[in-house]
Amino acid sequence: MQMVVDSLRKKGKIYKKMQEVAPKELGIRNKIKMYKATDTTGYFWAIFAVSQKSRLLMKDVHKFEEIYAKLTVFCGHNFKHKIIFIDAPLCSKAKEAFKSQGWKIQ
Repeated sequence: MQMVVDSLRKKGKIYKKMQEVAPKELGIRNKIKMYKATDTTGYFWAIFAVSQKSRLLMKDVHKFEEIYAKLTVFCGHNFKHKIIFIDAPLCSKAKEAFKSQGWKIQ
């Protein structure tokens, strides 16, 4: 969590409240870190951190959209911003798909 907070702080993003959501709470078996955060203006942020060795493809984009949908139902509200931290190589088509669906890639 500290790595995510530090990298967002460098970009000028400061949050009042940041809470980790366990994948088990959503019924997901993926190894992913999920956070819901509230910034100083009161907007909600969905922050995902993915660390894997294999390349992220288009099928992974659909998987993350499903996880995001489950997160919105679990939290009971929509998020204004969606950020994903990726440590793996990213397919160019997947990158375009993430951006077209409103994700910010870090």
